[in-house]
Amino acid sequence: MTTRTPLIVSLLPSATEIVCALGLADSLVGVTHECDYPRGVNRKPQLTASRISHQAMSSAEIDHAVRSQLDGHGCIYDLDEVRLRSLAPDLILTQELCDVCAVSYRTVEQAARLLDADVTVVSLEPTTIADILANIVTVGELTDRNAQADTLVSGLRARLDALAASVSGVTRRPRTLVLEWLEPPFAPGHWVPEQVSVAGGDPTFGTAGGVSRTTTAEEISGYAPETIVLAPCGFSTADTLHALPRARLPACWPELPAVRNGNVWALDATSYFSRPGPRVIDGAEILARILHPDVVGLPEERHALRVPPELMHV
Repeated sequence: MTTRTPLIVSLLPSATEIVCALGLADSLVGVTHECDYPRGVNRKPQLTASRISHQAMSSAEIDHAVRSQLDGHGCIYDLDEVRLRSLAPDLILTQELCDVCAVSYRTVEQAARLLDADVTVVSLEPTTIADILANIVTVGELTDRNAQADTLVSGLRARLDALAASVSGVTRRPRTLVLEWLEPPFAPGHWVPEQVSVAGGDPTFGTAGGVSRTTTAEEISGYAPETIVLAPCGFSTADTLHALPRARLPACWPELPAVRNGNVWALDATSYFSRPGPRVIDGAEILARILHPDVVGLPEERHALRVPPELMHV
């Protein structure tokens, strides 16, 4: 007797990537407005919308708008509950980790109670690379794709091991500053310091497994980064380059070693750093190419762009 594959709604771009990587794209009946990978998934019914436009607002304006909404116990996303009910999913994948990253778990749970059929709501809460891999296994278990999940995770672990081995002989780990927001500047948390570490960089400007946090010019100056990576949460490379001229960077910026040496990079955060899915491994590999091009080769332009000095202002 065969078991019917559940109809899936993903309210996380990372979960959408996991579902598709397990060969379940046809079972995915609803996604978010931010789900854009793999190609074509944005043609699925979109169930969320953002109340904040990063295209029209500066980095500081977005930060203020987000804080104002959340401090007032509001939400920055809308959920189309009527459309959700019409899709009649068996499984909804969501999260409680961050109200900035996706529609709130409470909103999803309340909407699920109104569905006519039984529905399973699963919250994915990764804070480390190990958690991300465990989430892939979890989604595999929920969808009867255990073998595919095990194969995917084994391949990702093998790539991590190969990357670590390739930089194991480096004699210097550059002081690496990854900014998860431009204004105010945010030091990285969760899995990003791990990405820096496995890529052969110094990960100490950040909290592995912890939350990202605002930082200061004094902290950044004291760290004296040799490499700076601009990876604002949810931004593509083009978004970052568009936002930079309107952002006031820390006053110490011109004197930082990385800035003086032209070693400031813009990366596609939304694809390789912000989303806790399979492509965080790609992100670590891209970082290694920035940090140790003599060992693993130069990064491709589609993955990393050196930031022109004229775009950076204090």
